[in-house]
Amino acid sequence: MDAVSTAPDQSKAALAPFARLPVALLAAGTALALLLTAGRYGYFGDELYFLAAGKHLAWGYADQPPLVPFLAWAMDSLAPGNLVVFRLPAIAATAAGVVVTALIARELGGQRKAQARAAAAYAICGQFVGSGHYLATSTIDPLLWTLVLWLLVRWVRTRADALLVWLGVVTAVALNGKLLIGAFWVVAGLAVLVFGPRELLRRPKLWLGAVIAAVSLVPTLLWQRANGWPQLGMGNAVGAEVDAAGGRESFVPNLLAGAGWVIGALGVLYGVAVLLGSEQLRPYRFLGWTALGVVAVFLVANGRYYYAAGMFGVLWAAAAVHVEALEPSRWWRWVPTWPVFVLSALFSLPFTLPLWPVHWLADHPAAPRPAYAAEEIGWPDLADDVAALYRTAPPGTAIVTGGYWQAGALGRYGPERGLPEAYSPSRGFWYFGRPADDADTVLFVGYDPSKLAKYFGSTHIAGQVGNRLGVANASEHMPVWQLSGRTASWDVIWPRSKDMRA
Repeated sequence: MDAVSTAPDQSKAALAPFARLPVALLAAGTALALLLTAGRYGYFGDELYFLAAGKHLAWGYADQPPLVPFLAWAMDSLAPGNLVVFRLPAIAATAAGVVVTALIARELGGQRKAQARAAAAYAICGQFVGSGHYLATSTIDPLLWTLVLWLLVRWVRTRADALLVWLGVVTAVALNGKLLIGAFWVVAGLAVLVFGPRELLRRPKLWLGAVIAAVSLVPTLLWQRANGWPQLGMGNAVGAEVDAAGGRESFVPNLLAGAGWVIGALGVLYGVAVLLGSEQLRPYRFLGWTALGVVAVFLVANGRYYYAAGMFGVLWAAAAVHVEALEPSRWWRWVPTWPVFVLSALFSLPFTLPLWPVHWLADHPAAPRPAYAAEEIGWPDLADDVAALYRTAPPGTAIVTGGYWQAGALGRYGPERGLPEAYSPSRGFWYFGRPADDADTVLFVGYDPSKLAKYFGSTHIAGQVGNRLGVANASEHMPVWQLSGRTASWDVIWPRSKDMRA
């Protein structure tokens, strides 16, 4: 059947105040944990790139649309150099995801316990809380997917077509943050066509929303066309990174681990099962197939596992609603659930948030920590080391880095140390500019200067960079090369140096 009852569900409305407090506490607790740790170490490498991109505002970039660079510019303009303020959008997005997941559970028929459990699954999810520590596309995108799913579920229940226009607006924002939501809509459209509710595809306001989303993407597409469609090259670059990290075989295990072992992973699997097989949730069966389809698309495309994480919210909500309906049975009534949530949260915290003092990481290199904690450490030290070498280099020497992280770090910390603008051929940084025409000497910060070295008469290692604590990370002991005697113009060199790898 395509249709469901459109009568208002007064029981849910009456119970809503009783569900608000635990959901609000979960969202506030998530925000507080992120706020207290926001300034713990330093910028993550990608954040330094977004800072640089924000200084070169455009409708598009080689590796993404403009939303996150715009947020980076806005936050840094509001409080220059303040890391906590810089990360406020990430904190707000993560806390909001907790609330919206509870709202999905409510729309699915969930009462107080279901709403709170769904919210709790989001609040302790390692993928979301861990990425909520950074301002990044992987932080903002899951919230927007969750909003789309909430609006879609609400439309199925109410058939209020104004929601379809809002679907287009939220999709437009999502497309300007990351293009992944397009894959969701392709898969969801096919699932609706096969499993219903097919009348969704006949609603004019759905297509009005689609037009809004498509029009919002026009400036980015024009930028991509004017710059040779660099986004198309990102697929190969991401695929190479995925292969280096374990390939497609690791996609599903990493996805479930990101959801959170025990509560998160079981909730995702259980949510898929009940959406596909439960009569209680039959009107939403297409979302179960959509979740499987999204995983299949990104798996085949050799994408990063967390690309599919935007589906977690609706799956946790479905699982929580179904479990709540089982509670009258004698065996289920006595199964304790909140201790499991609490233990899961306590177990995951050291792996998701920077709890330890920074010097402790250096003294205990094998201790549990967030995956990228070490990459937040040492950027001012890197700038100090490059500045010391620059002061001994010939006048007019240009600074080029092999990776966009290091270029972003020099952009953030270099000016106060007397350094000129740093350039990099890496990904989107290539588009931010190149060395001056009269720059005949280069300090190259990176492991492999070969793309540039062939256009210089001599190359030697002038020094290296590190961090004062000796924390092992990607930049520790990175060499700095001096390239002298340029033999070709930068108009020739720079196009041939572009590299979409990280």
